[in-house]
Amino acid sequence: MDLRQLNYFIAIAETGHLGRAAERLNLSQPPLTRQIQQLEAELEVELFKRTPRGMDLTQAGEELLRHARNIRGLVGQAAERTQRVGRGQIGRLDIGIYGSAIFGLVPQVLAAFRRAQPEVELVLHHAQTPAQLPALREGRVLLVFERLLPQENDIEVELVAREPLLLALSEAHPLARKKRVDVSALKDETIIIGTSPSAAATALKLCRAHGFEPRFAPPASDVVTATMLAAAGAGVTLVPDSMTNVHYPGIVYRPLHTRVEASMDLHCFYLRGERSPLLAAMLETVHTFRQDQARARPA
Repeated sequence: MDLRQLNYFIAIAETGHLGRAAERLNLSQPPLTRQIQQLEAELEVELFKRTPRGMDLTQAGEELLRHARNIRGLVGQAAERTQRVGRGQIGRLDIGIYGSAIFGLVPQVLAAFRRAQPEVELVLHHAQTPAQLPALREGRVLLVFERLLPQENDIEVELVAREPLLLALSEAHPLARKKRVDVSALKDETIIIGTSPSAAATALKLCRAHGFEPRFAPPASDVVTATMLAAAGAGVTLVPDSMTNVHYPGIVYRPLHTRVEASMDLHCFYLRGERSPLLAAMLETVHTFRQDQARARPA
């Protein structure tokens, strides 16, 4: 018994007539008759009663019809779900995340992906880039969102969005009274940064563009800790706009007045040559998000 025979059987059962079933199936009657005879011989039961009016189901035929319809439905469902998996619309997507973008940009990207692909399960793995790279290579994650830009031959990197830098400082700091802080005003300030090389490089480039060398505090473990230290008055820190979603007692965020662009990039990276439909679907969301963010930025 195969699926083709079941489809022939269902057509005859539903039309109650060999000729009408053959017409529905675009077959001549003789091969259709032979297929039903073979099916009855294989099952060793009579499926139809031949009458002057057509074909009536026997009790055995009624039982087979119930199962045949279920089988056909399951096969159709399997085909449809397989196609959707192949298009990246169903499945599980493991994503590596780290850094301040988890407070703003990354949730926005993931929300956009969920709207587009609501049946894909998203699983997040929080770790720094050195731990995310082996996870990518071992297949434990498929994509990573991070500020740090890895320089690896087997890793493909894409820009997700560019965020403006802000100054985070204690509400008791004299500069907190300003609506916008000129970068040159940081000349005599202690600047706290996290351990990320990109954060140090960004602060150094910005300060040098305004004619001074920054005075750095010992590195904090991450941008959140740096912000907490700034709230305690240990210095000031430069943070991306995502950090404004983090509210600590005593901390304020101020935009910068600067001669050069002051921003911090969020990237995503993945294994070069990876052909996962789920990855392709996420990258499509990333591309759309990047375009929307670029259009929304002030000129």
